[in-house]
Amino acid sequence: MAFSFRFIGVSILSCLLLLSSTATGDDDISRAAPANASSSCDNPYRMVLVKLWIDGTEHESIGGLSAAFGSLLSTDTKNAPRLPATYTKPLNGCSSSSFKLSGSIALALRGQCDFLTKAMVAQAGGAAGIVLINDQEDLVEMACPNNSTVSNVTIPVVTISKAGGDVIDKYISTGKKVEIMFYSPDRPIVDYSAMFIWMMAVGTIFCASFWSEFTTSKENDFNEQSPEVIAGGSREDDDKEILNITTKSAFVFVITASTFLLLLYFFMSSWFVWLLIILFSIGGVEGMHSCIISLISSKCKGCGRKKLNLPLLGEISILSLVVLILCVAFAIFWAATRKASYSWIGQDILGICLMITVLQLAQLPNIKVATVLLCCAFLYDIFWVFLSPAIFHDSVMIAVARGDKAGGESIPMLLRIPRVSDPYGGYDMIGFGDILFPGLLVCFAFRFDKAKKKNVLNGYYIWMIVGYGIGILFTYLGMYLMNGHGQPALLYLVPCTLGVCVLLGLLRGELKDLWNYDSESTRVADSLLEDA
Repeated sequence: MAFSFRFIGVSILSCLLLLSSTATGDDDISRAAPANASSSCDNPYRMVLVKLWIDGTEHESIGGLSAAFGSLLSTDTKNAPRLPATYTKPLNGCSSSSFKLSGSIALALRGQCDFLTKAMVAQAGGAAGIVLINDQEDLVEMACPNNSTVSNVTIPVVTISKAGGDVIDKYISTGKKVEIMFYSPDRPIVDYSAMFIWMMAVGTIFCASFWSEFTTSKENDFNEQSPEVIAGGSREDDDKEILNITTKSAFVFVITASTFLLLLYFFMSSWFVWLLIILFSIGGVEGMHSCIISLISSKCKGCGRKKLNLPLLGEISILSLVVLILCVAFAIFWAATRKASYSWIGQDILGICLMITVLQLAQLPNIKVATVLLCCAFLYDIFWVFLSPAIFHDSVMIAVARGDKAGGESIPMLLRIPRVSDPYGGYDMIGFGDILFPGLLVCFAFRFDKAKKKNVLNGYYIWMIVGYGIGILFTYLGMYLMNGHGQPALLYLVPCTLGVCVLLGLLRGELKDLWNYDSESTRVADSLLEDA
């Protein structure tokens, strides 16, 4: 029995594909606004860096968010004072503190009274500023109560997450002297990481389109086995593993994914995220295994001839077994170190390999099915990012992607890369669904052009790739215009790919052929012509 993981990867990803069409963009809740507002209740919400000194030694910075009231923060460290941090007593900061706050930064916990009251109490106690520690892992927007437009608060007011508060408490509880400086540096309009995200997304689809060309030996003839056969399996077996998407499955996909997304939103926890990590790791191992084996077999046709007969696995080549062990080790290492600063590299490698494999095995038969699938995904993305707050008082897609209800744990089905020129750090990211859905259409265009023997400019593939790249640029433009709010990338990608394909088909008089195209019938017809 030949050893193959291929269909496992398709099955896993089919359950999570639409879920992984996460809102593309930053992992912060806000992009800095211009610091030109007055010190009233209309101040812009600005990202803040809370820099720590422990016993006189500079330590890490914690991300925060300024309030709609209080004084505006400096954009650099030159004019920002460095002051000792002191907890209020009571800790909620709702009444006068029994601890001396004069000349210090007050630390208060959220709850029992409104934010403005806490700030006014701290100011009355002589505090030079106040840091309000949230009881959740996100950053809350602090507005004046009862739609007030006037505030008597003249000290800076900042909120940090529960995790940030735990960091400060760790040092204070051990008797160390903690000093704080907060300031609000401006963020760059575009970070270099956006360019790398663009290259990874476009490059993944490009590689998936040409993968069979890259990995098929030119020396193979009709009577010779292909590299896939040598690696373990037959050409006939591979053809049976192709997942042909139908119109019905496209509708079912959206309904299932919406249900699963709601389950994640209401019941997500750290163990649930670990389940997703395990599923992603299994799919990533399959993807890496498939990509590596096909590459090696295309260059060395005899490498997979030596086989072993193992329990459960059946007959498997030694090459396949060795590669499998290495891939499993890589996935385990990534899962164990996924919170390290370099873990994004392993996640991106596993994800790209998985997507290349899926785009080889899942295929759109024609534009009719593509239209149903992409239009459903288009509406799905818009609803769960922009319209869901009207029902759930929160953007469900963004909340799940950020892991707001899982202790900050985020789902792994996305490509991410650290922002290099942003003072607040963080990651730019794009969901697998934002690559796979348009990628299915682009790969179809490649197969269609090849079957119809079209050249580059008269075909559809090159225009699909260009359209996809432009769609990603529009996504980041939308994110910039909306002050960093996560964007439903398919809002831009579907018109730039499917729209372009349909328009070209109309102009060339080929839309009917694209709409009803049947690749199987085309292969049979070509085979009959060759036999004749």
